[in-house]
Amino acid sequence: MTAGRGAEAGVRRAGAADLPALARMLTRAFDDDPVARFACPRDDLRPWMLERFHAARDRQMLRAGEIWMTPGGESAAVWAAPDRWRSSPRDDLAFSRAMLHPRLVGRAPLVGWGLFGLERRHPPKPPHWYLATLGTDPDAQGRGLGTAVLAPVLEECDRDGIGAYLESSKERNLDYYARFGFRVTEEVRLPRGPQVWPMWRDPKPS
Repeated sequence: MTAGRGAEAGVRRAGAADLPALARMLTRAFDDDPVARFACPRDDLRPWMLERFHAARDRQMLRAGEIWMTPGGESAAVWAAPDRWRSSPRDDLAFSRAMLHPRLVGRAPLVGWGLFGLERRHPPKPPHWYLATLGTDPDAQGRGLGTAVLAPVLEECDRDGIGAYLESSKERNLDYYARFGFRVTEEVRLPRGPQVWPMWRDPKPS
């Protein structure tokens, strides 16, 4: 695969050695995320939970897809390849460990049910790339890094005629994703939680 605009910006594929630093960066990027606050309302515990969740998610996607990152790890796009987005029982167990804190474990069933409901709404067909996570360190936002790390897989989607899918947990991000061709397909309310917007992108004709 040629990385196109991503290569021009210096982005690269992440490897296993990058995952701890990426989990810490994504923890900072998602601290104010509505779904993260739903999962862990306590500000003092949220970094503990998020770092464990993103570490598990990134390991899953390193096996199932691609992670593109800036050279300094300030931004990353975490993708599952077509037909490889479903989590395995092993993945689910790893995700559940992010809630294994005495002050969070009672909330785990509600959070798990909400996330399971989102996965049930994930379109099984046609084959598509799934943007599981896009995050930029708060100190590095506004510099176009998210655009750079998105570019390699979106270019592959267009070249191969394959769609892309994501779930936005912030309403203010809908216009951002629309710039890349994503459109809202529905609105989903998590149980006793925030709203989430699934979005689909058709490949651009060559």
